[in-house]
Amino acid sequence: MDAKSQLRLAFYGDDFTGSTDALEVLAFAGLRCALFLKPPSVETLNALGSFDAIGVAGDSRSMSPEEMDQTLPHTLGALAALPVPLVHYKVCSTFDSSAAVGSIGRVMDLARKAFGAGPIPIVAATPALGRYCAFGHLFARSGTDGLVYRLDRHPIMSRHPTTPMSEADLAAHLGAQTRQAIANFTLPLYEAGHPAMDSELAGISSSESGGIVFDGTTSAHLTQVGRLLERLSAGRSRPLFCVGSSGLEYAMTQWWREAGKAAAVDTTQYEYFKAIPQVLAVSGSASPLSKMQVDAAIAHGFVDLAVDASSLVADERWEAELERLHGEAVAALRAGRSVMAHTARGPDDNRIAAMTSLLIGQGMSKDMAKHVGGRLLAQRLGRLVDGVLRAVRIKRLLVSGGDTSSHVTQHLAPDALVVAARLAPGAPLCRVLSDQPHLADLEIALKGGQMGQPDYFVKALHGTARN
Repeated sequence: MDAKSQLRLAFYGDDFTGSTDALEVLAFAGLRCALFLKPPSVETLNALGSFDAIGVAGDSRSMSPEEMDQTLPHTLGALAALPVPLVHYKVCSTFDSSAAVGSIGRVMDLARKAFGAGPIPIVAATPALGRYCAFGHLFARSGTDGLVYRLDRHPIMSRHPTTPMSEADLAAHLGAQTRQAIANFTLPLYEAGHPAMDSELAGISSSESGGIVFDGTTSAHLTQVGRLLERLSAGRSRPLFCVGSSGLEYAMTQWWREAGKAAAVDTTQYEYFKAIPQVLAVSGSASPLSKMQVDAAIAHGFVDLAVDASSLVADERWEAELERLHGEAVAALRAGRSVMAHTARGPDDNRIAAMTSLLIGQGMSKDMAKHVGGRLLAQRLGRLVDGVLRAVRIKRLLVSGGDTSSHVTQHLAPDALVVAARLAPGAPLCRVLSDQPHLADLEIALKGGQMGQPDYFVKALHGTARN
């Protein structure tokens, strides 16, 4: 049997931080899995070894619908051709998106051609990350104060610079991005027993609904979601296409364990990682939590490398700014110091506003300036990181911010990533698989702006001591 035919699940992550989040859940459940930058061939899978699950890391979270139309059909078609029961379009656990940027609804529309008719399950609950879905409304714990907020009142996500969440009702939120009707599978159904749940699911599936949002506030709810998804995927000629957070990976792996289809595993190997002399940390996030993390790193002795966002996107200044950043980073690393490069220290940092104003002055709308500026900034940070790694051999790279993580990793172009250790929930430390000398033995951690504790970067430097 070849490696490809053993697959139990495949996913596409709409950014790299979300992709490593899903990869972490699968690895900690004992599945053999790896993350690729494009759908792997059977030859590639067989060369690297057999896998239970694979992921493909993308950057559609920052795409316009027109860009999705050009980019995603090929990838979705390749995933639909895999002999796997379920394909997951992995989105951020806060579902931040809009009709103009990162449209989840547009992806649902594009998936119809590759995966065919039938309901599209939507799994938003991820209790392990403090994400809860009740009567179709999404709630999330804030990393700044530990409290749980409805998404449209969340102190970070309601102020996201590109896709602020002004609607917590996922049916309404996604309904603004697609004409497909969205139904809800609500909390009381989980108390009704399997026959009633199965009957309700069958009724929704036979209706005109294009998507089904599954509620969930507990791990037990997710286990039942896994059972229901397995029922939906049974007997299909093509994989069942689903949308959701890493809650879907929790749902499936928990159900497989309960149903005796997967054994309990010892995850001790992932609990410890070594301290190293220095790290390169790059933050492209403006969230309040990222500010706390950047501040903590600098207070701990990381070299403070402030990125002039306006200069890094300006046609006439970006090369000089890139050269400055490269020189200062290389000098610090060669001196044995850790480096904390950052484009903003919180949402009130005027560097991002100045970059947006620069692009507006070139004739862009405010929304377009944010979109183009954020992408260009992330791409040039990718050039910076690649250049620094080629000049100085370091062991560990840390990247914060969804778009930044995606573009940095795409620029580095590893063959694949595998989970190495637990660093923070949803943001593991990964090992790079590559035959490029400057990437050999590199470890990389990718995180969204709302992930991790304030000491995230410091912890990544010092490692975790074995008791």
